[in-house]
Amino acid sequence: MSRHRLTAAPSPSVRVRAPGKVNLSLRVGPVGEDGYHPLVSVFQAVSLFEEVTATQVSPGSGVSLTVEGPQAAGVPLDATNLAWRAADVLARHVGVEPDVALHVRKGVPVAGGMAGGSADAAAALVACDALWETGVPRSELGVLAARLGADVPFCLLGHTAVGTGRGDLLTPAMTRGEFHWVFAASEEGLSTPRVFAAYDELTGGQAPPVGVEDDTALMQALRAGDPTALGAALHNDLQEAALSLRPDLRRTLDLAREAGALGALVSGSGPTVAALARSRQHALAIAATWTAEGAADTVWTATGPAHGARVVG
Repeated sequence: MSRHRLTAAPSPSVRVRAPGKVNLSLRVGPVGEDGYHPLVSVFQAVSLFEEVTATQVSPGSGVSLTVEGPQAAGVPLDATNLAWRAADVLARHVGVEPDVALHVRKGVPVAGGMAGGSADAAAALVACDALWETGVPRSELGVLAARLGADVPFCLLGHTAVGTGRGDLLTPAMTRGEFHWVFAASEEGLSTPRVFAAYDELTGGQAPPVGVEDDTALMQALRAGDPTALGAALHNDLQEAALSLRPDLRRTLDLAREAGALGALVSGSGPTVAALARSRQHALAIAATWTAEGAADTVWTATGPAHGARVVG
């Protein structure tokens, strides 16, 4: 008689993928009494994804977190991590114990202004909601996402959108076609508060008011699916502030333009530099230029727009 060893069934788990983003435009108004700047930003999700797997654990275990992938050593593994915080926020909202093992697989540059941590939070919200079978509507998840950070609602939504307020009030934007991007990432991050402080110094605290009408040309380029017009319309009010703290990024921008990029800019508060290419082959050529010149620690290519946070396994 044959004997079969009994093995425990694997614990239920849910895997969710959420995108990083590039700021096609970022306009920054004067700092308000609350210490925040009003923003108008046009976001595009790109095909660099964070994956978060949420696995069921025994009651009373609480939240645990592991991380793998590029620059994983720079990611906190405690309650300061946005994915961990997302699990806690959702658990409190629905009235369950936050018992879950989270595993993050990095695919977005760390501390690069591309919302990698925000993508983790968006993915964790969706993953825990599915794992715990709490059935929270997407609109409600969006409200919870805004509590976690200004970029989290967009990582939940994906595609292309205009963000106002602190960047978390989103209106989907009409977009046609596919755009090809190249990103030059740096291991040395840039502090977002420092970049905003430098911006206030450069503007003397007198930045002009901002409005969605400032990006009319950019929105027309997106609707037409015209990468040349989009490249000409790329804009970032924080770019000069970021360059004042990291002057070496000017060379990265110049090399992209010399390689024929349709447009190049610092993404968000930096230090990642984004370049818009004519095609996938052109994106690879720009990437090769940056690599050959040692203008970036890592180089990534991607397309946009990409989907928002969704279950993939």
